[in-house]
Parts: sequence; C-alpha cells; structure tokens
Amino acid sequence: MKAPWQRDEAFITDVKRVLEAGSKGVWWLGQSGFLIVQNGRALVLDPYLSDSLTRKYANTDKPHVRITERVVEPAALGALGVVDVITSSHQHTDHFDAETLLPLLALNPQARLVLPVANRDDALKCLGASAASRLVELDAGKSVQVADLEIHGIASAHPTIERDASGRCGFLGCVIRWGGLTLYHSGDTLWHEALAPSLRRFTIDVALLPINGDRPERRVAGNLDGRQAAQLAHAIGARCVIPGHFDLFEFNTASPDEFVAECRRLGQPYRLLRNGEGWNFS
Repeated sequence: MKAPWQRDEAFITDVKRVLEAGSKGVWWLGQSGFLIVQNGRALVLDPYLSDSLTRKYANTDKPHVRITERVVEPAALGALGVVDVITSSHQHTDHFDAETLLPLLALNPQARLVLPVANRDDALKCLGASAASRLVELDAGKSVQVADLEIHGIASAHPTIERDASGRCGFLGCVIRWGGLTLYHSGDTLWHEALAPSLRRFTIDVALLPINGDRPERRVAGNLDGRQAAQLAHAIGARCVIPGHFDLFEFNTASPDEFVAECRRLGQPYRLLRNGEGWNFS
C-alpha cells in the first residue's frame, strides 16, 4: 500500500494555510471525495475516510484491498470546524460512510448533509434518528439553498437512472454555486442522454468526474472511463476537470493516462491530483 501525496498533519496544515489566506482550494480525499475551501469555509463532497469497506469485504470473493492509505482521519478534518455542507450522492458506502460522516457532523454543528431524498430513511438508519435535523433533501431537477451555497440535483446513471416508487432519484450528482464558483460533482455515473443537456445551462468552473470505467467482471455498477470523462467535461464547457474514483481499491481502479490523453486531444483543461493533493485555484 502506498502513502498519499500528503496525509494527516501535513494535509491539515496545507488546508489551514489556504483557509487563513482566504484563498480558494480543492483537495482530493480519495475515491470520489473532495474538500473545497473558500472564504474561510469548507464544503466536503462524498467523503470516504475509513476502512469500513475493507473490513466488510475482507473474507469475501470481492475484497476491497486498498492501494492508497487514508488521507486524514475524519475527526482531524472535522476539528477544523469550518465545514458548512457535506454531500452524499448515493447510499453506497464509499459515498455514504457513517464512520466518516458522524465525526464530521459532530464537530461541525452548523454543517448540513445534502443527499437524495430517496435515501433519507436509509441515511437515518445509519446515522441515527437524531441526525434528521441535519439532513437536506435533494432530487433531480430540484435545488436547495444551504448557507450561501445553491445546490442543484442532477440525475446520475449508476448504471441506470433509478427512481423509487415516488419517482425520486437514488443516484444524484450536483451542481453547486458558491461565491462565484460553480462546481459539478457527478458522484457515480455513466453517460446518459439527459446528462450533458442538464449541465449546459450552467457555466461549470470545475467538474469532478469518475474515471474507473465500467467493467462487468468487477460485479459492481460502473462509471465513466477516462476518455468519456474528458469528453463529458468538454461537452459541457467545463473550465477544468479533475478525475476521481481511482487509485483506492485494487479491484476497481484505472490509470488516468487515457483521461489525460483525451483531455489533451480535445484541448480540455484538466488537473490531475494525487490522494491528499490540493490545488489553489484562486
């Protein structure tokens, strides 16, 4: 197992530097997790900062063996006390991890957890009924305002657009408008007919997209591959695209080389981060 680009105290020191300077930055937390900072506040997207999946699948035919060590403990990240919004795009553990979410929420009483309304009941089973007041429910085509963030729900296909009996999406990406910055975080998704059209009405500054691809032999729902992620970013006019959902589990990863090559071919601006690495984009 390899070490992240930076971890623990070095990671927290880097984040504090940007917070104290009042600058803007993004850090890759691993898998689909990202930390966004600006104006002394923080947004955390789909964080998975535990080994819960490795323990769960340790003695099965689908072991979740880590490639890269954890970037930071949830409690250390939470202790910064600046997290206003956390997102969970869907209920899979690498996007909704109670061992990560509970410390973040406990140490940031102002924080709210934005998640698909279709997942509310399952979320409360994992987090406890007392978390109900911390949840903000979202659906495809709807928007919510949390603190000074405007968040829009975008349907994701994982592997299809799945809806519950009430027609509510269980897998959601989101477009976040925050202080002049517009982000798109897809969560897990394949390309679907409505995806690019639903995003073109926004001016996306940074798109955060998976690149691990869709391989049936993994026996898990797949995602965009690197070439498709570059093409989607280009199709929606993203000013920059950052890849995720690779380099964490041995059975479900991909090389970013295809992503980089396609971005270069298309002239699509991109930023390739390593686990724990940040980018100050002020």
